[in-house]
Amino acid sequence: MIPAPYWVSYPDIVLLAGAEPVVVDTKLEDGFKLTPAALEKAITPKTKWFIFNSPSNPTGSAYTRAEIKALTDVLLRHERVWVLSDDIYEHLVYDGFEFSTPAQVEPKLKDRTLTLNGVSKAYSMTGWRIGYAGGPAELIKAIGKLQSQSTSNPCSISQWAAVEALRGPQDFLADWVKAFQERRDLVVSMLNEADGITCATPEGAFYVYPSCAGTIGKKTPKGDVINNDEDFATLLLQEEGVAVVHGEAFGLSPFFRISYATGLEALREACTRIQRFCASLS
Repeated sequence: MIPAPYWVSYPDIVLLAGAEPVVVDTKLEDGFKLTPAALEKAITPKTKWFIFNSPSNPTGSAYTRAEIKALTDVLLRHERVWVLSDDIYEHLVYDGFEFSTPAQVEPKLKDRTLTLNGVSKAYSMTGWRIGYAGGPAELIKAIGKLQSQSTSNPCSISQWAAVEALRGPQDFLADWVKAFQERRDLVVSMLNEADGITCATPEGAFYVYPSCAGTIGKKTPKGDVINNDEDFATLLLQEEGVAVVHGEAFGLSPFFRISYATGLEALREACTRIQRFCASLS
């Protein structure tokens, strides 16, 4: 079971494992967060795993401890369902938000929870390709066996670099998070000033996931019609040279994703162009 919008790899990972991905839509008005009622309704006798990502890519939404507890209360009633918690954006949270993860919130689920993390995001080590996991010994042993037969092992140099990142000074994170929050606030503010765009304020990660519903059905000055979020992204690129990812790629339309992991001036210019593009529609 995968809440949508989701990171694009999740369904293919499930298919590669020989399982069937079951996508459960979330709503903008719920902050793109799965509700306990929706989780309960989606679980069937065939459900094996629940994939959980907080803070989220693509929305940046993050679940509070209370919201996670409400979900884990549901999962406790379904002993056959395991939890895969992707915590890769753990350190990138804003406005004093407190990060929590399912096995921490509900220790009774530890025996059927796999917690994933890595150094790509918080430590800007994407190219080092190091992730790590914590879970039941039997499952970790199986993961190690699969890894050893596919890539032999993670590069030893990358492993030592990751150890230094995790054990070394962490004081830079506060300044980094402050800079990301400033970028988030700028992007959210400017997008909400664009005609036909509605952008929620995310709690974490470095993405926003605005709705472009207000532009659907409108035309560009050249007469091109925006029928869906893919049209919006395509025409925005053609007309203004701004690249965004349409929401259908993440399983939920009519939205689009913007990454604000770049400088303030570049973000200000991109948002100005989005405003100009939206203002030109009729």
